[in-house]
Amino acid sequence: MIAITGATGHLGRLVIDSLLTTTPAAEIAAVVRNKEKAADLAALGVQIRVADYDDPASLAGAFRPGERVLLISGSDPGRRVAQHRAVIDAARAAGVSLLAYTGVLGGPEADFALAADHKVTEQAILDSGLPYTFLRNGWYHENYTGNLAPVLEHGAVVASAGQGRVASAARADYAAAAAAVLSGEGHEGRAYELSGDVAWSFAEYAAEVGRQTGREIRYAEVPPAELQKILLGAGLPEGYAGALVDADAAIGRGLLAGTSGDLARLTGRPTTPIAEAVAAALRAV
Repeated sequence: MIAITGATGHLGRLVIDSLLTTTPAAEIAAVVRNKEKAADLAALGVQIRVADYDDPASLAGAFRPGERVLLISGSDPGRRVAQHRAVIDAARAAGVSLLAYTGVLGGPEADFALAADHKVTEQAILDSGLPYTFLRNGWYHENYTGNLAPVLEHGAVVASAGQGRVASAARADYAAAAAAVLSGEGHEGRAYELSGDVAWSFAEYAAEVGRQTGREIRYAEVPPAELQKILLGAGLPEGYAGALVDADAAIGRGLLAGTSGDLARLTGRPTTPIAEAVAAALRAV
């Protein structure tokens, strides 16, 4: 049996979609906060278990002995460590056979703010003694293509990453890698550095959006303080805006440009090109 936490989120649903291509639905459990949101998964034959990262008691029945579990990281920096520890404790108490965790590219070497919770979680998993696999995800294409409206409105991709490059991949690529680990063999004790096959610069990204739209789109490099002001003006909370500015600085230092090839090897195919993700996003716009 394979159990997926956060199963109704963007990544969780894609992991289940990928698993369903090789694994019977009856052998998949979706761990969700809201049963109603998982009605479509239940209709497919996926087992639904209700549990909440913020309610350790609810997690006591979320897993079974011998199961393989995917812990999809929480979305709230600052709260994630406690949430993750609750899942780890429940997995250990249940006696699961593998705990896979979606961390961040670079693992212990990642020195930017958004990586902090992931590093603490990886150490907590190591300390638990559970069999593990670390899926250190790089940036998603959707981090950028999911926000094309202001780019098209202003004719600019705004960032403070200098000439740094991003080896991003589609969310579906990372989901397929997680499914391969959960349904395959030989992954215990491994840490995979997952990223796209090609690292692109923001100038190249802007040029690609311009090519596909027939508009002039430029890369507007701004100082970190200016980017912070722009993000706050767009309504982002101060802490999150600061973390994104810090992430741009990490990109400028080359920390999200690594192309290890692990992602393509796990999925057995090349990663999705950024141009394909741009095209899909433009169709949605």
